[in-house]
Amino acid sequence: MTTSEAPDGVQPWVLQFCHGYDGPFLDCARQYAALFVGTPYKVCTVYLTGAPSDEVVRGSASDEVIFLDHSSRAVRGLKLKAIAQIRRIAASRDFRLCIAHRFKPIYVALLGTKLPVIGVHHAFGDYRRRSRQLFANFFGKRLALLGVSNAVRDDMRASLPDWPAERIETLYNRIDVAAVQAEQVSREAAREFLGLPPDAWVVGNVGRLHPDKDQATLIRGFALALPRLPAGSLLAIMGRGRLESSLKALAAELGIAEQVRFLGQVPQGRRYFKAFDVFALTSDHEPFGMVLLEAMAAGVPAICSNCGGGREVVEGVGRLFTLADEQALARALTQAVAVAQDGPQMAEALQRFSDQRVRATFWQLPMVLRQSLPTD
Repeated sequence: MTTSEAPDGVQPWVLQFCHGYDGPFLDCARQYAALFVGTPYKVCTVYLTGAPSDEVVRGSASDEVIFLDHSSRAVRGLKLKAIAQIRRIAASRDFRLCIAHRFKPIYVALLGTKLPVIGVHHAFGDYRRRSRQLFANFFGKRLALLGVSNAVRDDMRASLPDWPAERIETLYNRIDVAAVQAEQVSREAAREFLGLPPDAWVVGNVGRLHPDKDQATLIRGFALALPRLPAGSLLAIMGRGRLESSLKALAAELGIAEQVRFLGQVPQGRRYFKAFDVFALTSDHEPFGMVLLEAMAAGVPAICSNCGGGREVVEGVGRLFTLADEQALARALTQAVAVAQDGPQMAEALQRFSDQRVRATFWQLPMVLRQSLPTD
């Protein structure tokens, strides 16, 4: 990470406080560390849960990484040990700002430090509880909030109606476009790795097999569309979860068990997205939908349910269908066969969610300007 000395010779730091590094949250840490590349700031990333890991240190793209190594059970309740630990860390450097992901780190950072805190929220409903509303209002003078999509932002604004709009803003999730594309293998290699035929037309889906992801609608919509899709078309679902048996039973009931491939959990799954001809996300109120960006980076057209943050990712470049409407999804799948994706248009849409574009947005946010943080 590139840094330069502050004008007074004292190195300023940003404290990034994360709940953990599972799933997409390691890349979230990287995304926020990347905001300070080329500025006077160094970034110290602290993980509340999770054991020390060299891989996580590398993936955090930070100047220093600290693992508090708490279990999820240990950070229930008042979290007094974590509060004492973050207080000691905050006293060890010239920290000017804390960026905290999810409610527990926000809670600990506000109680354990005197820093201004930007809280980043990755889900809906975080401030619908009265106790959390009271907490946020009590610390409102040094707390500002970011949602990973306008949908998450608007959910928080509705829960905190007395807050000025500029204290609850959107900063989209993003990807290092070039790095993701460099990881992605060719269509032929991806299909060989996943065990998919080289000449089939393949609908891809990635996510936990969970009611929130609504793969049941995906399977029903695919079954309805199948007579109008190219011969030998397949639906490939990447992921595991508690609904695996019931989803397999549904495919069998619909007579398409041979056309639906359950690929299981695939490490670094985004490397293989070029195996798909179209990517379909059927989630119920997805807060954002990183997999949509990863599919777009692979040049794969996207279909998404018309709700939550996913709509904001694909609107104008992908296809939207009404949530849980398998007929509408079937129409979208058949349209994807008939109409070729505009590659340059997709590439331009993807740039809205690039590190460079979102970094520029961050430094213009009123909540950031309010802290008078120097950028050079």
